[in-house]
Amino acid sequence: MAEGETVAKVEPEPVVKAEAKPEAEAVKAEAETAEPEAASASASADADGTKSETKPEAKPEAVDEAKPEAKAEPEPEAKPAPVVEPKPEPVAEAAPEATAAPEPVTATEPEATPEPAPEPVAKTVPKPTVEAEPVTDTEPAPTSLTKVEAQAPALVSLYKAARVSLEKQGLATQRAAVYLVLDRSGSMRNYYKDGTVQHLAEQALGLSANLDDDGTVPVVFFSTDVDGTADLDLTNYAGRIEELHAGLGHMGRTNYHWAINAVIEHYEKSGATDPAFVIFQTDGAPTSKPAAEKALCEAAKLPIFWQFVGFGDPDAKGFDFLRKLDDLAVPERRAVDNAGFFHAGRDPRALADADLYQQLMVEFPAWLQEARTAGILPT
Repeated sequence: MAEGETVAKVEPEPVVKAEAKPEAEAVKAEAETAEPEAASASASADADGTKSETKPEAKPEAVDEAKPEAKAEPEPEAKPAPVVEPKPEPVAEAAPEATAAPEPVTATEPEATPEPAPEPVAKTVPKPTVEAEPVTDTEPAPTSLTKVEAQAPALVSLYKAARVSLEKQGLATQRAAVYLVLDRSGSMRNYYKDGTVQHLAEQALGLSANLDDDGTVPVVFFSTDVDGTADLDLTNYAGRIEELHAGLGHMGRTNYHWAINAVIEHYEKSGATDPAFVIFQTDGAPTSKPAAEKALCEAAKLPIFWQFVGFGDPDAKGFDFLRKLDDLAVPERRAVDNAGFFHAGRDPRALADADLYQQLMVEFPAWLQEARTAGILPT
């Protein structure tokens, strides 16, 4: 009995060890399970020996053998070993998760994309400066009434009359350089003497103060050729026309084309961006109609409008050329209709200022529109 007990004690010990070891390593568990099998084999051999000696001893041995078998049942508990095996699998899965962690690091790289944000800031900075430039360049302010009152009080009524006419035509904000072309043919002598030409020059100044920022009027004197040029402004206009005329010498014929070319040359050299409005005064037909017609047709491609004003007998045949200006076909002969004509009568000074300005502005608005459509003026 004592020997059988010792055998029974030896057997359970490896069983306990087998239970603890499978948690760590499945291979060792299998080795240990092999050991109890060998132990059970030796135990059976010993049992055979004892059976030959006494029968009662075999009973406890059988009981002892049954016990280890029952204890051997926990061996399947080693099956949790596969549970241990899947654990490394998630560990392996965690490894790729760790590798996936750098991915957001790469995702942070696009964060550098906000760097283009300062670019629009740089773009918006120059914009206001660019917008401020055209305000001063393309929209110059006309001469103020205050300035006219201070520098040329005698022209205030003309300034106001011209403004009313421009407003009626929708031209209050229109800007233009005003030119004055004066006929110095022999038949014009009396109009210079009695101040009629001087009065027209003052009317031109009143209009220019509304259309131009400096209120200066370039003047071209012509006869057979261009006799002379000068500038009129608010500070130097009184008696100026008679003074200039007296210094120009002989009065000749009436060659329109020389005066037209002189205005074009002056305008192009001035670098002006606004159109030009030319008051072209004469008392008769051009000496050379073909030359005058050619000059006008060629000038049609330029931002210059020619407003002819007749002095003298309204029924004179010499004005037929000017009356037929509208017969110069567009676009066969000229790009746009760039000229108008009206007669101021035998005594132009008797024509009210408001009426004169109204006549001057009859065709100018239509020309502005046609010139923009033709690309002669910016839209």
